[in-house]
Amino acid sequence: MNTTNERLVAQVKLKKLHPDAVIPQYARAMDAGFDLVAVEDTIIAPGESAKIPTGLAFALPEGFELQVRPRSGIGAKTKLRLSNAPGTVDAGYRGEVCVLMDNIRIPSGKLGKVCLDAGEKQVEVAEEVDAHSYFIKKGDRIAQGVIGLVPVARFEVVDELDETERGAGGFGSSGING
Repeated sequence: MNTTNERLVAQVKLKKLHPDAVIPQYARAMDAGFDLVAVEDTIIAPGESAKIPTGLAFALPEGFELQVRPRSGIGAKTKLRLSNAPGTVDAGYRGEVCVLMDNIRIPSGKLGKVCLDAGEKQVEVAEEVDAHSYFIKKGDRIAQGVIGLVPVARFEVVDELDETERGAGGFGSSGING
């Protein structure tokens, strides 16, 4: 662990498990996340989930995690959502990183060889699918990865917790108006 231009740097080793796997890169110098890219075509029907492989395995330093987060453009333009966002890849995991993606659209009831891509454009596919299916194409940027620090908690069982202004209020207890 060192710093570059006052940013913390984690030395992350990775292994390509697929010849078409894309080595992660930051698009801009101050970006928090790097793109994770699909290495195979996947169709996700309405109401279905898919595990999309990236073809990469990571060796993170102890004390760090890889968070798998949604890409804002996909979230804003489509009904594709990450199942467990943010997903956590632990420092001890050495298997392939996959992205769990859900299609939350309602089935259209129309079958054909046209569905939607990750940009919400119509695309032709080889098989018959519901028109509200999504086609994730090999090479699509499907999620972003963020490297995060993971402190270790030391738990202490006590009889009482200290008082705070908020107390036990949760689940909207502060209201929605400013």
